Amino acid sequence: MSSTICALATPAGGAIGIIRISGPKAFSVMENMLRSRKGATFHYAPERKRFYGDLYSADGNLLDDVVVNFFKSPHSYTGEDCVEISCHGSSYILQQVLTALIKCGCRQAEPGEYTKRAYLNGRMDLSQAEAVADLVSASNRASHRLALGQLRGSVSNSLSRLREKLLKLKSLLELELDFSDHEELEFANRDELLSLAEELRNNIQHLAASFETGKAIKNGIAVAIVGKPNVGKSTLLNRLLKEDRAIVSEISGTTRDVIEDTTQIHGLTFRFIDTAGLRSTNDEIEKMGIERTYQKLNQATIVIWLIDKEPSAEEAEDMSVRTAGKKCLKVYNKIDLINDVQKKPSSKSDEIFISAKYGTNVDELEERLYHAAAIPEITENDVIVTNARHYDALLHAQSAIEDVITGLHNGLSADLLSEDLKICLEYLSEITGDAITPKEVLNNIFSHFCIGK
Repeated sequence: MSSTICALATPAGGAIGIIRISGPKAFSVMENMLRSRKGATFHYAPERKRFYGDLYSADGNLLDDVVVNFFKSPHSYTGEDCVEISCHGSSYILQQVLTALIKCGCRQAEPGEYTKRAYLNGRMDLSQAEAVADLVSASNRASHRLALGQLRGSVSNSLSRLREKLLKLKSLLELELDFSDHEELEFANRDELLSLAEELRNNIQHLAASFETGKAIKNGIAVAIVGKPNVGKSTLLNRLLKEDRAIVSEISGTTRDVIEDTTQIHGLTFRFIDTAGLRSTNDEIEKMGIERTYQKLNQATIVIWLIDKEPSAEEAEDMSVRTAGKKCLKVYNKIDLINDVQKKPSSKSDEIFISAKYGTNVDELEERLYHAAAIPEITENDVIVTNARHYDALLHAQSAIEDVITGLHNGLSADLLSEDLKICLEYLSEITGDAITPKEVLNNIFSHFCIGK
């Protein structure tokens, strides 16, 4: 990484814009371009962390008055010499500064290159690097806390503990292989190995199982609003979103396609899906909409079954089959048109009476949705997997450790068990980017045992 890169770190058009430079020529480029307000040439010194002055292009044209912050390697985001230029946020000024930097020896950074350099220079591991993108795109309180925790090493630390236990297990088996000419020596008690392998399996399973929660937090909890035509599905969607997102009409079959949008309830993102009304029809377009309704119903975690009168036993049975394994809320709409007894919230946890038109009891429905999601309060210390790549690696690691457990039960030799452990370690290492080397295993052996003393 001998090149010096530059890029805009803030959106153009604000009062202030920040341009970041990273690489071996970062400071020398600034020495060529900076002048004091009195025209004196700038020279970097370790004690100089910040400089206020004028920025000039290579041909001597004044670009802007700027504040420049210097970060000496390795004490920077990338681990390299870094400079951050704060100038006025005009799109024109920012483009002129970037052009001048390129003419002075920098090149335009590639997408994600600053974080890539931070990883390659050991400032963070792969899971932390991926958390940077999650933090930038966090859309709710829970996803923000998870990304922040991962950036600070919550997943890395958990995997590090697993890795240490796996290394210990592998080291014991490697030790037996080193003394394979002494068949009577068994350094690794098989019952203890089995107990440790099962503990590791349970830990990996727990991490993998957290992915469903992590995915819901990151992408939003899918809620399908289903029911017959004209029961008020689009009106309810608009009420939940607090905006007119869907067309509302008394004409049956108005909604012929799926409409999706998100809102937040108590810091969680809910992705509401308004669907076509369920009924028998000869209209081919409406049939397509109803088919999509069933597809979205299958994808949803929570279903709002919206009705305006008591459904028949056949309808109830059909909905029960279609929502099997999901949380289904039976929501009676249009209570403004029925008697006062039914206007009160139901004591049943899976049904409620509302008026989507006037907003009556919609706040109660939001509370039911929040509890139906069953997402615990998230803190920065929670270890929850949100990345599909991590999840896939954990599933492979789980399969490998299962092979170890099976091998221990079947009395497999140390060399075969060691190979399965190696596979498990490799998959866990894919998450953080930490490669397992034979040297590490060797060092681990000598750190725990005094051979030939």
